[in-house]
Amino acid sequence: MHESCGVFGIYSPDEDVARLTFFGLFALQHRGQESAGIATANGKKIGIYTGMGRVSSVFSEDSLSRLTGHIAIGHNRYSTSGSSRAANAQPIIVGNGDGTIAIAHNGNIVNAGYLQKELLDSGYAFHSGTDTEVIANLILSSPEKDLVSKIQYAMRRLQGAYSLVLITSRELYAVRDPFGVRPLCMGKLDGGQVIASETCALDHIGADSIEEIRPGEIVRIDENGVEKHSVKSERSALCIFEYIYFARPDSLINGRLLYPVRQAMGAGLAREHRVAADLVMGVPDSATAAGMGYALESGIPMAEGLIKNRYVGRTFIEPDQRIRDLGVKLKFNPLPQLLDGKRLVVVDDSIVRGTTTPSVVKILKKAGAKKVHMRICAPPIKYPCFFGVDMATRRELIASQKTIPEICSFIGADSLGYLSIEGLIKSVGAPRDTFCLACFTGDYPIPVQLEMDKLALEHNNDEEHPGEQDDKPSNGIDDEPCEGIEDA
Repeated sequence: MHESCGVFGIYSPDEDVARLTFFGLFALQHRGQESAGIATANGKKIGIYTGMGRVSSVFSEDSLSRLTGHIAIGHNRYSTSGSSRAANAQPIIVGNGDGTIAIAHNGNIVNAGYLQKELLDSGYAFHSGTDTEVIANLILSSPEKDLVSKIQYAMRRLQGAYSLVLITSRELYAVRDPFGVRPLCMGKLDGGQVIASETCALDHIGADSIEEIRPGEIVRIDENGVEKHSVKSERSALCIFEYIYFARPDSLINGRLLYPVRQAMGAGLAREHRVAADLVMGVPDSATAAGMGYALESGIPMAEGLIKNRYVGRTFIEPDQRIRDLGVKLKFNPLPQLLDGKRLVVVDDSIVRGTTTPSVVKILKKAGAKKVHMRICAPPIKYPCFFGVDMATRRELIASQKTIPEICSFIGADSLGYLSIEGLIKSVGAPRDTFCLACFTGDYPIPVQLEMDKLALEHNNDEEHPGEQDDKPSNGIDDEPCEGIEDA
């Protein structure tokens, strides 16, 4: 399973906002590694710089120094709508004159295809394959006069998940969809305001007075301070995987630090699926806290049986067959002298397609483990996600095709236990009806098309304007940043 995106925003007349946005994105790097970008505004114009890769490789001292102003937004991308290419990097700039905005988005719009066709028919042009550009053009297409009303108009028509940061030349906006599927929070920094996907990013730059932006809420920040507006929210449907896997363990959601929440998941697994064993280990790094929880609850000693190479990232160098056959051994290396002859409980966050877990089990047994008992924090994932997580199609989800005993046999484990939905909700400590559990139950908070193409918007644009889509970024962004768009 791959993360959703990370967004960041800041309004502060007294700070180097581009540099602070860089460090905010650095703290949110786990949410997306395909591309990164920053847009800034100084009251007259918007400047932007985007690139492919991680934050540290996209930006330099020179590029940051050219992003001037007192307002900024930033984005880390993992593609859930649109392919991984420079044209789809965010933030994006849309509009002209006083109607110019820069926008960045975490989530996925399930009716984006319909809205894009409607906007194309109305004469709006698209330069990317992302639903973010659909959101931006939908906002600009509103007949309302002020931007808050335009955003409210768009929110009434959008279906899906979206946590947005948006700037004009003079203002910063933060927007969270009425279901609150993706997290979004706000803090104060030396007289300014900061927005981020997770509280850890606010901690990293020294922000305080942190609060969550509520589902359906629009926050407008300018020289006069903070204004809050909202649209009607029927219910909360926060993605439960923010607790299980996506968010960093040092982040807070609904006021709860995630590290002890994940420990509680491991303790729940120990109560539901106890087994005789010599050592407990969590698959690093996402299940380390849950492994500790299992060990504490069961009384079985904790061990670090796999060492993770934390510098493994995306590479454009194709491995030869020998390296390819090593599989996850490039990412994990076992400790044979510690594992030899031991019965292991191995705690992991989830099993999605079932492609990685068999390799982990094989590595541990080859290192001498006598038994490998897999314990999984997420209940069986039987349905795909359409709200900003690039998970898999239903036919690719192993739990939708096999029973638990069949999965156990497939991955080569000696036993397999999943945390129940009830056990998961108890660990999280919030009412069940405040979460989206659709990947476990098939009960989506809004109706969705059960098979969706992440490249559908690019196909729509190709049909409307054949030959116009290429790998050049929109708004003149290439190897050099856009120098800024002058407001009329």
